[in-house]
Amino acid sequence: MLIVFNPAAGARRRRRLLAALDLLRGLALRPEVAETTHRGHAVGIARMAAQDGVGVVVAAGGDGTIAEVAAGLSGSDSALGVLPLGTANVLALELGLPRSPAGAAAVLAMGRTALLHPGLAHHADGRELLFVQMLGAGFDAAVVHHLPAGLKRAIGKGAYVAQTLREMPRYPFAPIRCVIDGQALDAASIIVSKGRLYAGRFLLAPGADPRAEGFHVVLFRDAGVLAAMRYGAALPLGLLSRLGSVEIRRASHVMLDGPGIPAQADGDAAGCLPVTIGAAPKPMRIVVP
Repeated sequence: MLIVFNPAAGARRRRRLLAALDLLRGLALRPEVAETTHRGHAVGIARMAAQDGVGVVVAAGGDGTIAEVAAGLSGSDSALGVLPLGTANVLALELGLPRSPAGAAAVLAMGRTALLHPGLAHHADGRELLFVQMLGAGFDAAVVHHLPAGLKRAIGKGAYVAQTLREMPRYPFAPIRCVIDGQALDAASIIVSKGRLYAGRFLLAPGADPRAEGFHVVLFRDAGVLAAMRYGAALPLGLLSRLGSVEIRRASHVMLDGPGIPAQADGDAAGCLPVTIGAAPKPMRIVVP
């Protein structure tokens, strides 16, 4: 077992990592730890571990770290483990993974796995990006693109609320063309989701499951500040999917186009549109309760 950890995550997260390590060692496991030094480093670490035949590679961090480790393991026989140390921990909540170091260590020690079906986004310049939870385009991606890293470290989820309020009056809400399995639609913002949840425990796509094939595409039809406020108010109440201007469609292949419109994947900035989205070439194993 190899645990991939971002040391820039802070002292509190390191303490939680050390607590999990103590518990794993108490269960006669001898995990090694590799620390990242820059964004994208976890991809290379995980890829090398898979090539070396490491059975389980654990992402110790948030959804962005998980996505990087998953990208490095894609196509291999190594399983993905999760030690949730991030701000939102959406995938961990989706799969019922414990937040506590003791609970997460117990799941990793048990070693039960399920299949995960990541998405793969193709940019026009040839870049590919694997994601395990979602890819968003439009307003939510603009918030992610402009979110100060220091603010996120300082106040956690509150940073997204603050940045949302900053972004509303200046975001242009340009239309996005979405082609879902050959059918063209327009929307102000779009989230292509693998799972039910968004930004933590908030319900986005009730029928989605990251362990299932395909995507749920959430289309936000209305544009403008008032619409963004209405969507933001409905999200924590679990009412987003019931709004008349929100449409959810199943899909196996999605194309998003709107030159210059920002995209985000698993909570990290992911360039701009256009982008084409399909299934990763091969499902992967993930350690689950």
